[in-house]
Amino acid sequence: MRKIALASVIGTTVEWYDLFVFGTASALVFNKIFFPSFDPIVGTMLAFGTFASAYIARMVGAIIFGHFGDRLGRKSMLLVSLLTMGAATFAIGLLPDYNSIGIMAPLLLLFLRVVQGLALGGEWGGAVLMTVEHAPPARRGFYGSLVQVGVPAGTLIANVAFLIVASTVSTEALYSWGWRIPFLASVLLVTVGIYIRLHIEETPSFQAVKTAGAKAKMPFAALMAKYWKQVVLGGVATLSTGSTFTLLVASGVSYGKKELGHSESLMLWVVLASCILGLFLIPFFGKLSDKYGRKPIIFAGVAAEAALAFPMFWLMDTKSVALLFVAYLAMMTAFCANYGPIATFLAELFGSKVRYSGLSVAYMLSGLLGSAATPFVTTWLLGMTGQSSSIAWYIMAAAGLSLVALFLLTETRYGNIDAVDEAPASAGSAEAAAAR
Repeated sequence: MRKIALASVIGTTVEWYDLFVFGTASALVFNKIFFPSFDPIVGTMLAFGTFASAYIARMVGAIIFGHFGDRLGRKSMLLVSLLTMGAATFAIGLLPDYNSIGIMAPLLLLFLRVVQGLALGGEWGGAVLMTVEHAPPARRGFYGSLVQVGVPAGTLIANVAFLIVASTVSTEALYSWGWRIPFLASVLLVTVGIYIRLHIEETPSFQAVKTAGAKAKMPFAALMAKYWKQVVLGGVATLSTGSTFTLLVASGVSYGKKELGHSESLMLWVVLASCILGLFLIPFFGKLSDKYGRKPIIFAGVAAEAALAFPMFWLMDTKSVALLFVAYLAMMTAFCANYGPIATFLAELFGSKVRYSGLSVAYMLSGLLGSAATPFVTTWLLGMTGQSSSIAWYIMAAAGLSLVALFLLTETRYGNIDAVDEAPASAGSAEAAAAR
């Protein structure tokens, strides 16, 4: 389990690094490099729009990789997704800017962003299943949460990379060539991730499906025929994780820099501190979900996100550096309670024949509804109202939708995920009935 968990954590860290290094660049430099002829607010919205495009591609990637992950296995899809993501990220680091090739620069950026999204659409679900399907039943929440550590870890490394570059080169050099370094450096992380993943075995759940000759011919069609409610409700229940985290690492960075006058380096340090906290809290809350259930922990996290929406901006708007850190760390704590158990929770909603597809599509749906929309909507709201309260209302609305969807879903921690023919949540055991 240690080797399997390590492989998944490192792989997802690489994937999320590649994804969020783009998000950091969107908040700090892309509006000037690829959209320089636009009004600053419009340029930022276009940069975030390109950032959001990957989330549409992630849904397509979830369907494609989910199909082959349920048909051919988890391991092979993890290798393909990692290679694809690494190639796209490296290519972004080589792109000419708008001043060099005009409109082709943002178009090529958009294309490579879409390729990143396709790759991540297949990566996350496979990595979760590698740990959850191998894990002892009493520790599925903990091991599933280790995959989630890849998000703050990848963001941490991405921000460290930008922090080092921003603090060692001039502003002119940063916009000229410095921003490329974090993208080009991703090739080193990808190499490590591929090496480790070559040495892990296929999961027992997939092996059972293969041995029984029970693989679905068209996994996505089978998924939507039997589990469409779990897909929709699972995606909405996870919506607030995307909106909250994107607020912390993208929209919040842009707001702190442009509206509050903080330096780029300070905002990167705030995100850095938050991600370090997340490395410890995500597995902590994952472990709690093994003891108390997935839903109570997730529900508490989402409710805390809603409760902290206004206080976070009240603290930020004081322009106090100390209170800025307090605001970020408090919201990160709420996010971790939500995010730590959610991967295992979603995996346990689906039967093993379509679990790769179900898990991936539900999670990528949440990204499309939450992460993709958040930077664009918050920038637009701020431009229209000039009030940070408009962003707080948006975060509260996302949390409210997630709470409703979560309430409608069944507790999952009592199920047998190795069952070939049915989802654990539909098992008619006394424990499952009590969980409902």
